[in-house]
Amino acid sequence: MSLLSRYGRALLLAAALGVAAPSLSACKASPAAEAEKPISPLETLTIRTARGEVKFQVEIADDDAERQHGLMDRKSLAPDRGMLFDFEEEREQAFWMKNTLIPLDIIYIAEDGTIVSIAAMTTPMSEQSIPSNGPASGVLEIAGGRAGELGLAPGDKVTHRIFTGG
Repeated sequence: MSLLSRYGRALLLAAALGVAAPSLSACKASPAAEAEKPISPLETLTIRTARGEVKFQVEIADDDAERQHGLMDRKSLAPDRGMLFDFEEEREQAFWMKNTLIPLDIIYIAEDGTIVSIAAMTTPMSEQSIPSNGPASGVLEIAGGRAGELGLAPGDKVTHRIFTGG
């Protein structure tokens, strides 16, 4: 007997008995759970600051679909987590926060791993363009306010496999 016919019989039985119908949703993750699921295995990224080294576990967005979606629909981001966008070539970048539910710090990074600029505490759901103010080949998004808490600044060095210095 097919799943559909079993499900149809269960619905008829539930209606006849006046009980709640069974659901097929248990077979599939909820949209909220899907939104929180990492897009890739986590990788370590290190930033050398004036205060010392800081490490993050990052997801890698390295294709158009992943870069377009980014951290949209996420309801939280752990303080030691982030998403690293790999653009493969250095150029002016710009991000926006449309459909992004939480404030983020957006860190633009040159191909040698040098932080170019930081947009701190970006406004959730905003369609305002947030420019890199210089050529960048990578962008790191972390929880809003973390860059300031950790003392991250332009000129700091990021070490990760996508940067020539790392």
